[in-house]
Amino acid sequence: MNILITGISRGIGKAIALEFAKNKYNIIGCAKSDFNGLSDTKNLVTSYGVDSYIELCDISNEEEIKKFIYESTNKLGGIDILINNAGISYIGLLQDMGILEWNNIINTNLTSAFLMSKYVIPYMLKKQNGHIINISSVWGNIGASMEVAYSASKGGLNTFTKALAKELAPSNILVNTISPGFIDTEMNKNFEKEELEAIFEEIPLGRAGKTSEVADLVYKIATSKYLTGQIITIDGGWT
Repeated sequence: MNILITGISRGIGKAIALEFAKNKYNIIGCAKSDFNGLSDTKNLVTSYGVDSYIELCDISNEEEIKKFIYESTNKLGGIDILINNAGISYIGLLQDMGILEWNNIINTNLTSAFLMSKYVIPYMLKKQNGHIINISSVWGNIGASMEVAYSASKGGLNTFTKALAKELAPSNILVNTISPGFIDTEMNKNFEKEELEAIFEEIPLGRAGKTSEVADLVYKIATSKYLTGQIITIDGGWT
């Protein structure tokens, strides 16, 4: 079984790769520019005795995606599971945001899921089986001040999931989304101690989530047989 994960060099993507490698899935993965992170992930993945194809790829670029999928499937065969995980954020007022920043977030967080799905689905259709899991955010459910573009991209990913799930269900391809809350990742390393304490006071479980906890949920969903079209929140009761 082969799984393709975007944004595999660190954080949630890396944790997902290790969870599936531990369960003997071959790992296909990419990141835009973090070569050292990719190398580290590849070394950890191969320590589980599985095959891998882990390379650089700009997932906002259609031609790079086509090339990446062509080369990875030539090496490992088809793709059974797709995890659209890669994402970026922008914190600031909407009126201070330029169109380039807006497009970059939408292209990376939403358009990439469209492109990856478009070119992976044919492999799933051949088998009449597959799973697509999108990694969204609680901000896609409720929105966040100062993160309008990020919230919009994740909200779009949620409805993309629901629509695509209906489209692919007759072919036994399941599509779901996981919406993490505050997870201990590089994206959240810039918070001051006081800011973190304030956030943790709002979370009933009183702490950040672990990337391994998100990865465990992804694995459970990917191995389910009747779950599709769902937005599943993992946030310690925050929202």
